[in-house]
Amino acid sequence: MAKRGFTLLIIPRRDGPVHTFGLPGSLLAGLAAVLAFVVLLSLYLTYDYISVRRDASELARLRAVTGNQEKQIVDLAGRLERYSARIDELNAFDRKIRIAANIESNRDKQEILGIGGAVPDEGLTPSRLDGDRQAILKQVVRGVDRLEQEAALQEKSFVQILQFLNRQRSVVAATPSLWPVRGLVTSEFGTRSSPFGGAREFHDGIDIATQHGTPIRVPADGVVLEASMQSGFGNMVKVDHGRGLSTLYGHMSRIAVRQGAIVRRGDVIGYVGNTGRSTGSHLHYAVHFSGVAVNPRSYLRQ
Repeated sequence: MAKRGFTLLIIPRRDGPVHTFGLPGSLLAGLAAVLAFVVLLSLYLTYDYISVRRDASELARLRAVTGNQEKQIVDLAGRLERYSARIDELNAFDRKIRIAANIESNRDKQEILGIGGAVPDEGLTPSRLDGDRQAILKQVVRGVDRLEQEAALQEKSFVQILQFLNRQRSVVAATPSLWPVRGLVTSEFGTRSSPFGGAREFHDGIDIATQHGTPIRVPADGVVLEASMQSGFGNMVKVDHGRGLSTLYGHMSRIAVRQGAIVRRGDVIGYVGNTGRSTGSHLHYAVHFSGVAVNPRSYLRQ
């Protein structure tokens, strides 16, 4: 059987001999196989190159993300330490306020103050982060949880202190510690000789002599229980300050409030006069606790 092959003719442009070459089929088959291998190899190398480039790009991105996360961890740990120190300062301030105000605290029995740094100093270095990132992250999370707990307790403590101070402010505001008028005390609290005949009698307040028409200012917050004219006290006002305390103002020339009115410390409730059983222009000022007359000087500031 004759072998199959191909004949290659080379014909020049100008007149000249034609060259003939005979090419066996096996040679062409080999060249085709080599060409196909080269094409496949080129495709494989191109794909592999693209894959390597893509992996290198992804690796660079992951390294950048990792570096950013490490910086964030260091920053978070540092901020956590600063917040922890700030919480410690607030706790110390809380204790100072409580000591100054003599406020008891259950926290002293359950002391969790002074938690220190959230992460040890050696845990903040990049070299440690490379090997112990997960451990440090867990430590940071625990520190955050402790700070949240401490912040919640601190908030409750400050609310308690604020409530206490508000109560104290209310108590102070409702305590008749200011002088209703300034003047000369002509008669003290207790037993005295009556200015009407000289007989011994109990004087349930103090008499403060001052100029006629001087404004009388209520020494504490309260509610006007009575504002009327009586035969003994003349124009008289009585104010309830709560907690069993009440004050009485007698011999006014004029009353400036009505029964049921709410008055604040320093409000004018009337004016000094000489009405009722009186020998001259003055204010009769009395303090009662649970209905019993007590010495006003026990409350008045000097």
